[in-house]
Amino acid sequence: MLQIRYVWELPVRFTHWINAICVLVLSLTGFYIGHPFYTASSTAEYIMGWNRFIHFLFGYLFLVSMLVRIYWFIVGNHHSSWRMFFPWATEKGRKSALTFFRYYTFSGPKLPYEVGHNPLACMAYAAVFSLFIIQIVSGFTLYAQSQPAGFWFASLGWLTSLIDLQTLRLVHHAVMWLLVGFFINHLYSAWLMDVKEMNGVMSSIFSGYKFVEKEDL
Repeated sequence: MLQIRYVWELPVRFTHWINAICVLVLSLTGFYIGHPFYTASSTAEYIMGWNRFIHFLFGYLFLVSMLVRIYWFIVGNHHSSWRMFFPWATEKGRKSALTFFRYYTFSGPKLPYEVGHNPLACMAYAAVFSLFIIQIVSGFTLYAQSQPAGFWFASLGWLTSLIDLQTLRLVHHAVMWLLVGFFINHLYSAWLMDVKEMNGVMSSIFSGYKFVEKEDL
């Protein structure tokens, strides 16, 4: 008999979609800033200026969303807790992650079950959140160069003594493509699990609820 479980709390769902929108907009505008693929017919159109403005605006939105999510790592429920993102720290977590890995790579027939994220997905999301932080730090460090007397230069300007600006731009650009690759895999994996588990994985990120068989709990 199916049970309805409230899994994803509102801040988790909210920041999920804000992050997704931010990554999309930041990737498009960031790619344009690095490689302008259309030009203005006059300076009045201010295309590069608008792209930079939108990029900076969504950079701030991304930062706020991540701060909210980090806070919810601490105060949220079991499924959103920071502890879920370190399954390798326990023997049970490592064993479960290996089982999921074998299933995903077609080397194991068993499909395990987790109400929230499975251990393998949690490890992937931990890596993605780390990439988010790298993007925010590198992005605001680059942004700080235009305002040497500003807050961001005072906070992050010291990083340029450890890594030169060109390398920092390369890291910022490379991480963007890693996140694009993750997005493609994330969409495929979520759809696959929705079909295989039939428990509302796709709809749960909108509603917060999943449908769980009692014997799977």
